[in-house]
Amino acid sequence: MKNRIRLVLIVVIIALVVVAGVTSYIVFAPPASSSAKKSPPPPPASCSSSTSASSSTSASGVNGNWTTYHGDNVRSGYEPMAAVTGVHSEWTGPTPLDGQVYAEPLVCGNSVFVATEMNTVYSINASSGAVLWHTHLGSPVPGSSLPCGDINPSGITGTPVIDLANRILYVVAFLNPADHVLFGLNIDNGTVMSQVPADAPGSTPTAQQERGALVLANGMVYIPYGGLFGDCANYHGYVVGVPVSGSGGLVSYQVPTHREGGIWGAAGFAVAANGDLYLATGNGDSSTTFDHGDSVVELSPSLQELGYFAPTNWAQLNQDDTDLGSQAPTILPNGDVFQVGKEGVGYLLSGTNLGGIGGQIYNRSICGGGYAGTAHVGESLLVACNDGVVRVNIGAANFSVAWKTAASFDSGAPIVTGNVVWAVDWDNASLMGFNFSTGALIFWLSLGSAEHFITPAAAPGSLFVGAGDQLEAYALT
Repeated sequence: MKNRIRLVLIVVIIALVVVAGVTSYIVFAPPASSSAKKSPPPPPASCSSSTSASSSTSASGVNGNWTTYHGDNVRSGYEPMAAVTGVHSEWTGPTPLDGQVYAEPLVCGNSVFVATEMNTVYSINASSGAVLWHTHLGSPVPGSSLPCGDINPSGITGTPVIDLANRILYVVAFLNPADHVLFGLNIDNGTVMSQVPADAPGSTPTAQQERGALVLANGMVYIPYGGLFGDCANYHGYVVGVPVSGSGGLVSYQVPTHREGGIWGAAGFAVAANGDLYLATGNGDSSTTFDHGDSVVELSPSLQELGYFAPTNWAQLNQDDTDLGSQAPTILPNGDVFQVGKEGVGYLLSGTNLGGIGGQIYNRSICGGGYAGTAHVGESLLVACNDGVVRVNIGAANFSVAWKTAASFDSGAPIVTGNVVWAVDWDNASLMGFNFSTGALIFWLSLGSAEHFITPAAAPGSLFVGAGDQLEAYALT
């Protein structure tokens, strides 16, 4: 592929598109992107600085700071702490929630936030399990009214994100009859602070699913869209960006497939230090002309495409529904990018030039198929696969498999606390803990119920897991 061309555009207002009578869409000028390696952004501000009643901490408080999927915008999924020697159930509650939980819980101070498919967001005391507040955002969409899919009803599926500076939780609810709406909730009392239609211009909302996690970066909330289970109807992969300032309109990007090419990996996006977004797409419907299906794509903060990568067998992956985008990209500490999809082949990509078709630095098979998201500690990746968890060690121009779990299971995205790798076996509804160094199974806990691709959240000394229609809290010792 030719070197990526960087464009600096004069601000162009392309149209006012009326959606629900109120929403306009504006394309903004992308800033010039640096050719330097893209290192991870700094960690978010600490929740413990708050003085509010609902999230303040005490000597016995949880003091969490897990305000986005896997804790930060590179989705590292790492909570540093001393070696974990034991785990026990702390509380289950409330029982039941009003719907199923697919989204990862979020933690801020001594509050844990969980969202359900009934379009309800709960704030729960992380120490006791007591409900602090709950806000119902509207009726979800019945599965019977959608052309296909496996979630019924369909409400909040993608993991929300907390804007700590403004103390607002952003969440996308799917409202009956079929509208995706971005809500902003005050994290201290659940009051609705904002409400913005969030469907992409030209999309068919009944064919789109908002499964990937939201991300907050560049003064925007970015929202990924894919299709429903079954790949039915006329859907595309989309990214929508909503300014948190409330001024200006939405920005959007459509994967340039004829149809399909959904962005559905549960981790959503990874964000580089310069604000560029990395996403991965599912299969397109072309087997002759490259269509950006089964690709890794880099977007500027204003959602202009800057570069892409696709395997040389992209056409076969398209035909076989072997999505490269079943797992979101990982930005490594040196700015390079790692990707693995349903085929189970890992790709190491340059963060300064994704390389186009066949432009990877290195690739090799690592497992039966990768799903959801990864965790990473330094140059070590923990990869969720349909046959267990794999630890991958990244080198200067290649990578190696350090271990693979002896147990073969459908793994949700792993996280790491101290010396333990945690992953949910969502097929058998259990939480498993593995030794970070060896991969040996050291903890096993029954959840009772678990939805596809769920992942735990962590805080110092605590784990939180959505288990069907309830939230499980575990204490780590």
